[in-house]
Amino acid sequence: MAAVLQPSDNTLQVPGEHRSVASTPSGSPSPSRNDCSIAPLTPSPSPRAELRPRLARPFSVVVAIDFGTTSSGYAFSFTEDPEAIHMMRRWEGGDPGVANQKSPTCLLLTPELRFHSFGFAARDSYHDLDPEEARHWLYFDKFKMKIHSTSDLTMETELEAVSGRRMRAIEVFAHALRFFREHALKEVKEVSSAVLEEGEVRWVITVPAVWRQPAKQFMREAAYLAGLVGADSPEQLLIALEPEAASIYCRKLRLHQMIDLSQRPITNGMDLDGSRLFDSSFRQAREQLRRSRHSRTFLVESGTGELWSEMQTGDRYIVADCGGGTVDLTVHQIEQPQGTLKELYKASGGPYGAVGVDLAFEALLCQIFGADFIESFKAKRPAAWVDLMIAFEARKRTAAPGRPNALNISLPFSFIDFYKRHRGQSVETALRKSSMNIVKWSCQGMLRLTPEAMNELFQPTINNIIKHIEELMQKQEVQGVRFLFLVGGFAESPMLQRAAQSALGRTCRIIIPQDVGLTILKGAVLFGLDPTVVRVRRCPLTYGVGVLNRFVEGKHPRDKLLVKDGRDWCTDILDRFVAVDQSVALGEVVRRSYTPARVGQRKIIINIYCSISDDVIYISDPGVRKCGAITLDLPDPEPLAGAGAAGYNGNAASERREIRTTMQFGDTEIKVTAVDMATNRTVRASIDFLSN
Repeated sequence: MAAVLQPSDNTLQVPGEHRSVASTPSGSPSPSRNDCSIAPLTPSPSPRAELRPRLARPFSVVVAIDFGTTSSGYAFSFTEDPEAIHMMRRWEGGDPGVANQKSPTCLLLTPELRFHSFGFAARDSYHDLDPEEARHWLYFDKFKMKIHSTSDLTMETELEAVSGRRMRAIEVFAHALRFFREHALKEVKEVSSAVLEEGEVRWVITVPAVWRQPAKQFMREAAYLAGLVGADSPEQLLIALEPEAASIYCRKLRLHQMIDLSQRPITNGMDLDGSRLFDSSFRQAREQLRRSRHSRTFLVESGTGELWSEMQTGDRYIVADCGGGTVDLTVHQIEQPQGTLKELYKASGGPYGAVGVDLAFEALLCQIFGADFIESFKAKRPAAWVDLMIAFEARKRTAAPGRPNALNISLPFSFIDFYKRHRGQSVETALRKSSMNIVKWSCQGMLRLTPEAMNELFQPTINNIIKHIEELMQKQEVQGVRFLFLVGGFAESPMLQRAAQSALGRTCRIIIPQDVGLTILKGAVLFGLDPTVVRVRRCPLTYGVGVLNRFVEGKHPRDKLLVKDGRDWCTDILDRFVAVDQSVALGEVVRRSYTPARVGQRKIIINIYCSISDDVIYISDPGVRKCGAITLDLPDPEPLAGAGAAGYNGNAASERREIRTTMQFGDTEIKVTAVDMATNRTVRASIDFLSN
């Protein structure tokens, strides 16, 4: 049961209260006054620096898992040789013309909900199932986007398989993470000559920077469920932000490891000498990458790379992580000479990944063949639908600006046959009647997408990306950016590269690492080796708790008046911990002290509120929502020698028990610790963002 914390006469003034913010779900009832009938004993107006204790247990190896929307993979590095990053084995299977250094994020479960396979094996096994049998299996594809799009994410949130069957999302993610755990540990032990205990492994899981705290906690809980680490060893698992990881790796780049799109002017997608810029540069990059992959070991600089050595203090740059599901933007400044990074503006982005092109293709099919037919085909011929999207994916990767020829996409025979039975006419007839001049029919059973058609499929997603980057560059903190780094799988697309160069090439230099699809994975390993490399971060939201304050006539509204024990209180005031876009350095903490309302109380629960604004005053203001809760488990205080059983110091009723909480906002996750000041013992403390 949530505790009501007892206010004291001399602790009601909350510094900076007029700038506080808080939050309740839109459309939900106003917060209960019990939620805010607390007051900090020792309010702190802003974060302050605190030296962190060194971890008692060193790690021998760092294993990073890049859990992507469309593809995933892992890499590792030994702490005794941190300049060598070992990539995972090349995956069995794959698609023609598509590098398979990572595996598709596909999971297949048996009808009994047991794990069957992941990646190419899952996709191929599902394809080979009889259509009637496949209806009972659970095949999940691109399921990471569900976590981004769910506003009320909890441990009970469900995912729907292609067959329509549902399962708890936390279990789906745990199956995938368990698969990577088993494969990674096996490979680490093969590479290492020493006997390695699982407690010596530090795990890193990547998430989009635009994900909020519930989604980050969800991935942590999934990792606990998968057995990566135990819940009693949280320091063994780090959550890495994807564009931040890319930035960490980019600072190690040598000049020959990057492609500078701004070096040569282009006209109509061609160099002035007539060669195709994108095709030639990436062909060279892929060839170099192919030669180096036989060892699966990448060497990184011990310091910063050549490009960074040219930078001066104050130079700033943007990293745009263009992945399958989301586009994530972060703005960093490199601090010379130590090479640490400082975030200049809160992470931003949205669901503008390459999946948007897939959805546009599906919408095109609905326009031609009818939405009801496409939905029926997906439900009754799910494996054939997967085949169709695989065929589109392969052709999508070859789309380039200025391409003169149409792209052929093979239609599965079951699509052609199912349409004939469903509509009583041929696919060719449907195309002719649809008046879609940009999509043709080939007598070989293929859809022919003209360059105009491919351009229409790409443009909405690409326009969203360019618009978001341009809007970010207009921010005062971001003006004067010298470099834009494009990373992530979608950054390999010549369509996106050309659009970025045309719109932004005159504003800044546009850099693409050669191994662009592996940039985040390598950076996540480096982050695991040194989590202090990002020294300053920006808060994405304002966080605080609801408190009481002394009611001031004329300042506080009458509907906030609460009379308690003969005194007038103003309720619903937000005691702010940190403000949106506030800079918080690594190691800075916010301290608050609380006291139980009742003698013998075993638990205190304090609701946390958040807002995208920093100028709200009350937790009932618009745009404010409850986002989590701090739980403090209180052991019975031990009586001092000679004290009675009633409590310590012999008088529990008169003694105010102080529980001092310390919160860290400078890490990738919000963390809390607490100490019982009477006994100087640690109090079990946790923040739960998944139980709202």
